[in-house]
Amino acid sequence: MDVLTQYAWIVWLVLILAFATIEVFTLEMTFLMLALGSVAGLLSGLFGIPWWAQFIIAAVVAVLLILLLRPPLLRVLRRGGDPTRSNIDALIGAEGRVVRTLSSVGGQVKLQNGDVWTARLSPITEQADVAVGEQVLVTGIDGATAVVVPVERSTPQ
Repeated sequence: MDVLTQYAWIVWLVLILAFATIEVFTLEMTFLMLALGSVAGLLSGLFGIPWWAQFIIAAVVAVLLILLLRPPLLRVLRRGGDPTRSNIDALIGAEGRVVRTLSSVGGQVKLQNGDVWTARLSPITEQADVAVGEQVLVTGIDGATAVVVPVERSTPQ
């Protein structure tokens, strides 16, 4: 046990390095808090505290940091995020026109961004087919297929 107490600082350095490396790849701040807890364990070891107490100190500091520091830190980091929707999120709610007759089995639509997508009618629609030229609205993406519903036309009064 004396060897464990004597060389515990090496274990703490390895843990700090491992947690910091994992944090670089995950960017979720959890492993950063674990690394900081390990720093607390290392510092307590430098003051001659037994190895089992070093472990308890590291665990308590890491849990406190995860519970108290991580949430506000994540809010601050995500505050400046780009609010623009992209990829599939940008397609939900997009309008388009039918270019090949559309049914629950399939068809094609040209979206407002110019992309032509394989499409099928959403199961929530009661319509059997949608003719070429009709407008549709994208309600979801299933793989490489746009799930759409026909856009209802308002009648002039």
